[in-house]
Amino acid sequence: MSPLILSFFLLFLPPLSLSTPFNISYHIDCGGSTTFTDHFKTTWLSDRYFTGGATSVVSEPLQFSLQQEKTLRFFPPTTTGPKNCYILPTAVHGGRYLFRTFTTYDNYDGKKHTPSFEVSVEGTVVFSYHSPWTESVSSSDGFYSDLIAFVSDGEADVCFYSIATDPPIIGTLEVIEIDPASYDASNLGNDTVLVNYGRLSCGHHKWGPGISNDNDIMWRLWQSDVEFRSKNTTGVKVISTTRAVGGTNQKPNYFPMKLYQTAVTVVGNGVLEYELNVDAKVDYLLWFHFAEISSTVTKGGQRVFDVLVNGVSVNRIDVFKAVGGFKAYNWHYVAKNLSSTSLNLKLVPVVGEPILSGLETYAIVPNDLATVPDQVVAMRALKDSLQIPGRMGWNGDPCAPTTWDAWEGVICRTNKDGSALVISQIDLGSQGLKGFISDRISLLTNLAILNLSSNSLTGSLPEGLGQQSLVKLDLSNNELTGAIPDSLASLRNLRLVLLNDNKLEGRVPEQIYSVGVHGGAIDLSANKGLCGTPSLPDCPLFWSNGRLSRGGKIAIGLSCMVIVMLLLLVTYICIRRKRNDYDFGLPHELISMAAKRNRYHRQKSLMVLEMESQHAKGLIPIMKPQ
Repeated sequence: MSPLILSFFLLFLPPLSLSTPFNISYHIDCGGSTTFTDHFKTTWLSDRYFTGGATSVVSEPLQFSLQQEKTLRFFPPTTTGPKNCYILPTAVHGGRYLFRTFTTYDNYDGKKHTPSFEVSVEGTVVFSYHSPWTESVSSSDGFYSDLIAFVSDGEADVCFYSIATDPPIIGTLEVIEIDPASYDASNLGNDTVLVNYGRLSCGHHKWGPGISNDNDIMWRLWQSDVEFRSKNTTGVKVISTTRAVGGTNQKPNYFPMKLYQTAVTVVGNGVLEYELNVDAKVDYLLWFHFAEISSTVTKGGQRVFDVLVNGVSVNRIDVFKAVGGFKAYNWHYVAKNLSSTSLNLKLVPVVGEPILSGLETYAIVPNDLATVPDQVVAMRALKDSLQIPGRMGWNGDPCAPTTWDAWEGVICRTNKDGSALVISQIDLGSQGLKGFISDRISLLTNLAILNLSSNSLTGSLPEGLGQQSLVKLDLSNNELTGAIPDSLASLRNLRLVLLNDNKLEGRVPEQIYSVGVHGGAIDLSANKGLCGTPSLPDCPLFWSNGRLSRGGKIAIGLSCMVIVMLLLLVTYICIRRKRNDYDFGLPHELISMAAKRNRYHRQKSLMVLEMESQHAKGLIPIMKPQ
């Protein structure tokens, strides 16, 4: 689903149904078609906006009491690829989250074959299911699993990976923001995942938000401790109180009061012992919960016991001495260098009887390497621009987890300091792609081989195509247009350039052509618009790469300079002539007197002519002088 649609959908998410000190909480009904609110006032969202795959329902819905447990989503690898993910927006500044899943098979597909698959959170594998599942799991009404992880990039990724073509399945997914300092985060750091191997409430049955009316601000589910007790433990006694227990529901862990209102002890000076199945390859965080809720203990020293982990005494506990009566007290310990898959815990009495209210066991799983964030951005942009089909499974982190295959057609490696993963090769030849090459490909600064040949890609080659790491480039047999970018001409390591059978045009950079001259291979054939190399036509003098060539620009520039100079010269001459055009005429008074004299002489001449004419005709007698 596109980020735009998802962002639009998130604007209309229902408000949280439980008061929490944090803002982000998702309760997703996987396979559900509608959003609904259950009788615990929890709002469940349909997952159709968050992932792909297909939906189904359990084969025996009446066995499941909760509506969200009756539907599921599965991911057939033949149609959705081997890797499928839920990607949920979280706090941009990063944060700590509780992830909880509900998983059931219940023969939904009628094949009586439990699937093999793995689950990762933030690129780290956290759950593995291998067929056949144990009888207690496959025949049950489903099971809950949870963990605590830090999300740094503003998106919580929960991914499923198919093993042996089996479709992964999931019933519900919950992601709840919790206190960033919870569970000793300052010492454990944000580069580990805490996977729950047992969250026990002593003297209670299973309880917690989502499955009961009991409140836990951090949405933890608590289960009975009975099945984890060792067979060596006898004489167990459950004690409880209705009195308020102080020191509960306080940050950063917000442990609920109900946890401390019951406890188990052992009568007859016995030992309280637990056996936990674990993975010996990692360390474990053990969180012990105590409260002195017996009115018979009124001072320190009346109930003292030792805590032993795999036979080694690690602490001596006196609850009343530490906090007094009816107050919560918790203590934690990290068990390291385990030699077996069994973790043995004992509470051995020193004075009186041992007491325990609850116990949490978390595997401390180091974060797997993740892909460099900028390269994740680039690969997701390419996924959209190249229109990668769903069957290729381009979901989640392109390279992580390292125990899974990278995206189809992608090869990754670690960076120089071994702190992250980078993209080194993309091979998507003949995949029926019909999009274009995103300019975000410039962010793949470690890309050595790029093969997008024999597709139907259109558009131009991005200007940032190819970093100094690029050795082989094959974009042949597409419908690419435009010029060969100058950025390719500066690549020192380039040894193979195949751009044949496209619609490229313009002058070929000399450095690109020199790849073939210096022992590499280059093929630019079947591009009618390319020019400028010995095997191609000459380029027009003033036109290259669909635009003016360098020579054309120089010629136009010189012509403009000549025209401007001529205009300046003409303007200069006109100004000079105007300044030198002097008036040599007579003054106005002299011109007026001369005009009068000229008129007088003209009139006199006319009179003389008139008189001579009349005399000739005898009209005027000639008078002789006296």
